[in-house]
Amino acid sequence: MNKHFNLVKTLVFAVVSALALAFIGCNSKSASLTDGTYRGTSEGRNGPIVVEITVTEGKVAAAKVVEEQETDFAKPAEEKILAQFVSNGGKISGLDSVSGATITSKAVSEALKAAVNEAQGKVEKVAKAKDTSCDIVIIGAGGAGLSAATEAASKGKKVIVLEKMGACGGNTISATGGLNASETSIQKKLGIEDSNDSYFNDTMKGGYNKNNPELVRNMVEKSAETVDWLISIGADLTDVGKMAGSSNKRTHRPQGGAAVGAHLVPVLVKAAESAGAEIRLNSKVTDIIEENGRASGVKVSAKNGDYTIKAKAVIIAAGGFGANPDMIVSYNANLKGFGTTNHRGATGDAFEMVKKFNAALTQMDEIQTHPTVVPGNGTMITEAVRGNGAILVNRDGKRFCGEMATRDVMSKAILEQKGQTAFIVFDEDVRKSLKAIEGYVKNGLLTIGETKKELAEKLSIPADAFEATMDEYAKIQTSGKDPLGRKDNEMPRPLTEGPFYACEIGPAIHHTMGGIVINTRAEVLDVNGKPVPGLYAAGEVTGGIHGGNRLGGNAVADICIYGKIAADSACE
Repeated sequence: MNKHFNLVKTLVFAVVSALALAFIGCNSKSASLTDGTYRGTSEGRNGPIVVEITVTEGKVAAAKVVEEQETDFAKPAEEKILAQFVSNGGKISGLDSVSGATITSKAVSEALKAAVNEAQGKVEKVAKAKDTSCDIVIIGAGGAGLSAATEAASKGKKVIVLEKMGACGGNTISATGGLNASETSIQKKLGIEDSNDSYFNDTMKGGYNKNNPELVRNMVEKSAETVDWLISIGADLTDVGKMAGSSNKRTHRPQGGAAVGAHLVPVLVKAAESAGAEIRLNSKVTDIIEENGRASGVKVSAKNGDYTIKAKAVIIAAGGFGANPDMIVSYNANLKGFGTTNHRGATGDAFEMVKKFNAALTQMDEIQTHPTVVPGNGTMITEAVRGNGAILVNRDGKRFCGEMATRDVMSKAILEQKGQTAFIVFDEDVRKSLKAIEGYVKNGLLTIGETKKELAEKLSIPADAFEATMDEYAKIQTSGKDPLGRKDNEMPRPLTEGPFYACEIGPAIHHTMGGIVINTRAEVLDVNGKPVPGLYAAGEVTGGIHGGNRLGGNAVADICIYGKIAADSACE
């Protein structure tokens, strides 16, 4: 009797609960959105993105972008997110980001979320900013800052990361190539022979021996353990490719050759926050506080007011100045009018802040251009495309340089061609070998021809000359001897499998090699070579590691390795 009674009671409870949930669900659905037009704003790669949604009969009927400053490359990403949003009935969850336009995708989603909140009558209450304190404050939430935050927070320190933009990632999120490292566990699994000495020599040679050898050696020797550390927190670095200037395959990236930045940044954000670090967006550091010669905190300007954070240590990971044309020209007048691959927050704010500490700067005139950037929109075609076999041709349909030369050499060679641009050309075999290419396909950056002749005609270059160039390259690839200097192990494919692909490219400002002087502990040094108490720096804001030219894959290595070192030193 008892058993039957309990069974009936359970069934009655289940039915009542289901009816109650259905009633609540129906009510919430009908009252969730009020008819009308609403707007939401979020920070994109190049500025605010404003979206507008239309609600009819309690449902999202339409959505559009009404204001933005993104590149043409990002437009398809905006349209895709908007279409998903409307077809999903106004749900924010489950919206996919578009490969190669991660920042824009996220910004559109955040703006839509803000518009939906307004339609639901949710008013965000922003508390007035208050002064606070922590153990370590980090300026910048790019790869270096996030690496530092993850390491410091995992050691039990109270960490606050301040990012002036509306999203984490900085330039790191746009990184495509990978992370250089030698003698790694992944290389050994894949049977790749490499050595720390080879990595060191390649980096010094690539930088014309202007690099600080101690900083380079330190980076090289800590590279393998950093790959293991990143894998331990969730990163996929199991694919290893070869980049220009490297003697061996040492560029670690996600499986299939996918872009490293869009994968690594979310991993680091999750790891940092899981470890207890607090990340504050739209929070611009306006000054570093100095007390008796020591860095003791920062001043911050945010939407909810200005405030101060006192800290035992300050880590500068604010990036370089590749998006500050006035500063670029002040150090190198020859770069006036050049476009940039940098996000708009890369303006070199930190260099003014460290003057009070008499911090030393070095090699500020060493500014790198990336040779394969889509003219007019700043989209970089990753070096891995050439590493996997692509060639360059000019408007006469001819090759003009060894495609795996260093970035400065290639940039100069391209600028000497008609129109100061060229075409990067590859076949279906190269496309299949590298996931990063799919982003270029989806966003309409590539010209496609079923045959070499068709591709040449679409590019408006001489078909006979182009076909001859491609046929000759196939023979060169087979022989392993290139009159233009490309090495045998740098020509993995003959480029004979149609369809064929091309994209117009030219040089643009990419990396500022100069910056704040640090030692191997990532301590900021003053003009007398002494460490500034409490002040550390990592990433592109520093100088001396890359010398006169940075090798592809060394930026991600630099930021992760020295970001982690800065945290360890600050914790001590």
